[in-house]
Amino acid sequence: MDCQALSLTLTLLTLFLSGTLTGKGAPLSSTGLELASKASISLDASAGWSGRFWGRTQCSTDPSGKFTCATGDCGSGQIACNGAGATPPVTLVEFTLASNGGDGQDFYDVSLVDGFNLPISVTPQRGSGCGTTSCPANVNAVCPSKLAVKGSDGSVIACKSACLAFNLPQYCCTGDFGTPEKCQPSDYSKIFKQQCPQAYSYAFDDKSSTFTCSGGANYVFTFCP
Repeated sequence: MDCQALSLTLTLLTLFLSGTLTGKGAPLSSTGLELASKASISLDASAGWSGRFWGRTQCSTDPSGKFTCATGDCGSGQIACNGAGATPPVTLVEFTLASNGGDGQDFYDVSLVDGFNLPISVTPQRGSGCGTTSCPANVNAVCPSKLAVKGSDGSVIACKSACLAFNLPQYCCTGDFGTPEKCQPSDYSKIFKQQCPQAYSYAFDDKSSTFTCSGGANYVFTFCP
């Protein structure tokens, strides 16, 4: 079976929690990761695998042993997400690996369609025609008050997308706005795009935000680059 290594390199945080969700293919060996500052771990994904990764912040375990996070929580009550996705708003890395391994083309992106919680970058190693993509900025610092999620200390810990905040077709690209022609960038999505030009800022932001790589590359994810 053709495999590709997905190396997660974590920086800046004294303790970092990450979640993974498999959409297609064999589940990864871990659905939740806990790593110390600057530590890394490699995960092998089979050819044709698709799924997503995200970071979790302000995590703790209560006296009963239940594990929760202020952002990126997956509702499992454990470090492992066990097949559950992230509760938005959260910065996502999305992958679809080639079904024929190194002979095909991988697709990947950084997405703020579900909002933002942490900066992240994706750097291919080896491969051909590959590009690095990232959301390097702290969007929380410029998040409009209507989109802001605040922590217990009153600081902004995540920023909702307009779709998540208002659930309106013109922001979610649904109903009468369900085509690229009808669903255009909003004033809110433009804020995301200004901070992170390579990341998806809304559902039809494909031209500047979808990246491809051929030749069986490995990928390094860096949280808080």
